[in-house]
Amino acid sequence: MEIKLVNIGFGNIVAANRIISIISPESAPIKRIIQEAREKGMLIDATYGRRTRAVIVTDSAHVILSAVQPETVANRLGSKEVTDAE
Repeated sequence: MEIKLVNIGFGNIVAANRIISIISPESAPIKRIIQEAREKGMLIDATYGRRTRAVIVTDSAHVILSAVQPETVANRLGSKEVTDAE
């Protein structure tokens, strides 16, 4: 089985086949999702102290915060920047 990986910024990589959605963090419902994930211990902050620009939701219910724009992550997901891992 081939695992595809996508860079979400600052050298952080996520398994591309586990991503359900990539969304902007501005709306109240998304902020609520982030808070609930934090309370459940399912939040992964990959922003390195920078402003959150993308929220990535995975099929395991983990919520990942990224400092990279959602469009950038989506473009990386659909381009050759997605790498293969064994």
